[in-house]
Amino acid sequence: MRQRRSGAIVNISSMAGLLAGGEAIAYTTSKAAVHAMTRSLALEYAPHGIRVNCIAPGMMDTPMGVDAPARAEGSSREDVAAKRAALVPMGHQGTCWDVANAALFLASQEAAFITGTVLAVDGGFTLTSRM
Repeated sequence: MRQRRSGAIVNISSMAGLLAGGEAIAYTTSKAAVHAMTRSLALEYAPHGIRVNCIAPGMMDTPMGVDAPARAEGSSREDVAAKRAALVPMGHQGTCWDVANAALFLASQEAAFITGTVLAVDGGFTLTSRM
């Protein structure tokens, strides 16, 4: 990338790094560290034409996001998914495609002047500041 003076790095973190979370201090801190690293690398690599951004996914309808909590709570997948969707202002959880499309955008020339950004792909969840 440095030789070509062009490139895009897209890190994946979590919306947890954007919010304060009571019982998940190690997790939220590690995700916030990825955000800080993204901004630092963006500043360091900008003179070389390399952009560095980060995606912070929110409530995603995935095995980690829904199935694992359902097992831990002894609830149905549907109940957990409905509870999580109710927390999202857009009324539903995201999918892997939402994150993939954000990554494609940030890696593309359409994002040629975007660097050091943490893009929340969360349906507005972080706007509510609830964790």
